Amino acid sequence: MKRIALASLVVAVVAAVAMLTTAQAATPVLRGEVGPGFTIEVKKAGKKVKMLKAGKYTIKVEDKASIHNFHLIGRGVNKLTSVEFVGKKTWTVTLKPGKYTFQCDPHAANGMMGSFKVTK
Repeated sequence: MKRIALASLVVAVVAAVAMLTTAQAATPVLRGEVGPGFTIEVKKAGKKVKMLKAGKYTIKVEDKASIHNFHLIGRGVNKLTSVEFVGKKTWTVTLKPGKYTFQCDPHAANGMMGSFKVTK
């Protein structure tokens, strides 16, 4: 009886560690938004992104206007929506140390852009 209880305890501990490891390894989510006015931003957990650690991220982009696009540019990343596109896109990217810029291509010269830094 003690062996069965011990074996059950070991199985429960292994399962708990596996679930914890999976939860910790979840890919962080960034939210990119452009429009409907002349705004563009990237947020993580509701806060504007200024700095991130290098790694794999899911970026959920919401493009709210057919006069804008959302363009993310940086080391090894060049993802964008078309100007005509309105809707949602999801990208998975690996961010490496360096500077990343997000912009609306037609309006970047007018300041419709931002950036964040990725560190090791």
